[in-house]
Amino acid sequence: MSIQPLLDALGIQEDAARALTNDLRTQIGELQGRLREVETPLEHFAITRQTVTGLADRLPAALPDLPEHPDYPRILAVVNNATGPMGARDVCEALDHELLPKNIEGTRAKLKRLVKLDILAEVDTGSFTGKQQPAEHHDQQL
Repeated sequence: MSIQPLLDALGIQEDAARALTNDLRTQIGELQGRLREVETPLEHFAITRQTVTGLADRLPAALPDLPEHPDYPRILAVVNNATGPMGARDVCEALDHELLPKNIEGTRAKLKRLVKLDILAEVDTGSFTGKQQPAEHHDQQL
């Protein structure tokens, strides 16, 4: 028996295996390139998530929705821009409302509602301030 046909068959199988190996190496190279393309944004997302969660405690808390009345945003602006606590009468004056008992009591009710919604603070009975100011006011009293 001649060994040449066996060597020829072995050569054909070796060439096929080599071609398959080269093809797989090419595919692996392409897949590695695609993987790098996908990993880069994935790393950026992870960094962004880490940055945002690290900053989240520094962001001001979102205010709840204000009640449906045009005075609420105005009251909130007046109280938050005040240098100290304000009473209902002071807020009425700042809003240019007539200083009638019904206006003052309506404003007081709105201020109380903003306290109940945890938007404003009542530092003393009838004295209202923004949520960031009570500690400062308390320190000034000591």
